[in-house]
Amino acid sequence: MPSIQDKQYDASPATRVAFLGLGVMGFPMAGHLAKAGHTVTVYNRSAEKAKAWVAEFGGASSATPAEAAKNADIVFCCVGNDDDLRSVVLGPQGAFAGMAKGSLFVDHTTASAEVARELAGQAKGLGLSFIDAPVSGGQAGAVNGLLTVMVGGSQSDFDRARPVAMAFSRAFTRIGEAGAGQLAKMVNQICIAGLVQGLSEGVAFGMKAGLDMKLVLEVIGKGAAQSWQMDNRGTTMVDGKFDFGFAVDWMRKDLGLCMDEARRNGALLPATALVDQFYAEVQTKGGRRWDTSSLITRLVD
Repeated sequence: MPSIQDKQYDASPATRVAFLGLGVMGFPMAGHLAKAGHTVTVYNRSAEKAKAWVAEFGGASSATPAEAAKNADIVFCCVGNDDDLRSVVLGPQGAFAGMAKGSLFVDHTTASAEVARELAGQAKGLGLSFIDAPVSGGQAGAVNGLLTVMVGGSQSDFDRARPVAMAFSRAFTRIGEAGAGQLAKMVNQICIAGLVQGLSEGVAFGMKAGLDMKLVLEVIGKGAAQSWQMDNRGTTMVDGKFDFGFAVDWMRKDLGLCMDEARRNGALLPATALVDQFYAEVQTKGGRRWDTSSLITRLVD
């Protein structure tokens, strides 16, 4: 049974790394690598973002993924979706073209298990290593260096990545072979979707009943209804604040991955499909960039 590694894991020796993708997650993740003493070269589609990162954390930036990866022992990546991932990995300017034989690619993108297996196979053919390592914890987890990472790949590649990735991780766990990390992240998103919908309905019900919902949440948060979502998003839902990171657009992308995989493996996701449509309604209300707790806006005036 794989063990969960936490922040007590010993720090790694300084390593030459690259980080591709400096969005709301990648920017602070790469920053933690630099602060941990690693030599970091970054790449971002928008060069201005890469310059801003270098100004804040030091290191260097490169014009292409291949250049960024050229001297790296480990290449980290966190981009938007399957197509974005292929665009920074493959082709003459992609990371694989610049990586030295024996180096390791660690993908933190939330993508399909299919693309993880595809790229792991291509990496192996080039004498490279690849692990899929999607994260949970949102923007706050990235900023605070407390992400939960679910990994698919060989044990040896996992062992190699773990001490370096602990710079931004609270837990770093091998789930299984290539693609297993992405499948575990899908389980995570399925569970979150149901939790947020249940919390939305409970809060909306209590508000319409005239209850002091902040007091109610404080009380029930000490019992069986307690969850991370309740602790961190319950009172902000009451206040109508929805600017806390993980956006509705991203959640719909992730739930789409879940439902695509379910069609392949025969799993039934009736509640997930329904919540996905509820998020589509939030998008039409102008909430594409609201965080996922904005589900409640469908239920309150």
